[in-house]
Amino acid sequence: MGAMLPAIFFGHGNPMNAIKQNAYTEAWRQIGEATSRPSAILSISAHWYVAEKSVTVMTAPRTIHDFGGFPAELYQVQYPAPGDPALARRICHLLAPLEVKLDTSWGLDHGTWSVLRHVYPAADIPVVQLSINETKPGSFHFDIGRRLASLRDEGVLIVGSGDIVHNLHTYAWGRHSQDPYDWATRFERAARELILAGEYKSLVNYEMLGPDAALSIPTPDHYLPLLYVLAAAQPSDAVRFPIEGVDGGSISMLTVQIG
Repeated sequence: MGAMLPAIFFGHGNPMNAIKQNAYTEAWRQIGEATSRPSAILSISAHWYVAEKSVTVMTAPRTIHDFGGFPAELYQVQYPAPGDPALARRICHLLAPLEVKLDTSWGLDHGTWSVLRHVYPAADIPVVQLSINETKPGSFHFDIGRRLASLRDEGVLIVGSGDIVHNLHTYAWGRHSQDPYDWATRFERAARELILAGEYKSLVNYEMLGPDAALSIPTPDHYLPLLYVLAAAQPSDAVRFPIEGVDGGSISMLTVQIG
């Protein structure tokens, strides 16, 4: 058995990053080159946010273009990574007795493929997506992450894709470059300090972190993937932030690598 793989939370930002070459996408590429090749990838994306727990079980998941109003070039992107039905069933076993639906209709949404097409551009590593149950609190998601942590020892790269700060109401769409809002900077800094200190309980109960958290997490969909990654941490793991930055004033591009 090889070395334990890391667990990585990617701030995926604007869907256009899928077809751009910029500092963020170049750093994503470098992470792929520096990480031991996984046997499979488990992705928890902000964009599969539904009222149940499901895992993709198809052998050839489709590329989902789950956005609107972007250039035609973006809708032409395909990420033809294979699926891994055996891994999907392994996840169901690890999460039992929690009911997890074996899904054949979803696929890979842009929270997954917009990042992975830079990290692993050959699309030759099997990918499985696990949905986020929108009806459950942070503690539920953190507990699931704990129960899936052993996959790191089995050659699986655990990926969370979202944004620690994600407020589209204040995002500078199509306008001049917007400096980060003070509240976004403060909350990201506070989250980093809590992560480094291993104070995960505060991050799980993010609703208690005050007005900066409320502005940074107006809805929890983009934040919750972080909890899966943090929950997979082992006591000996180093924590790194290989990518930093705030896009449009209110979207954190922070990447958190555990291990």
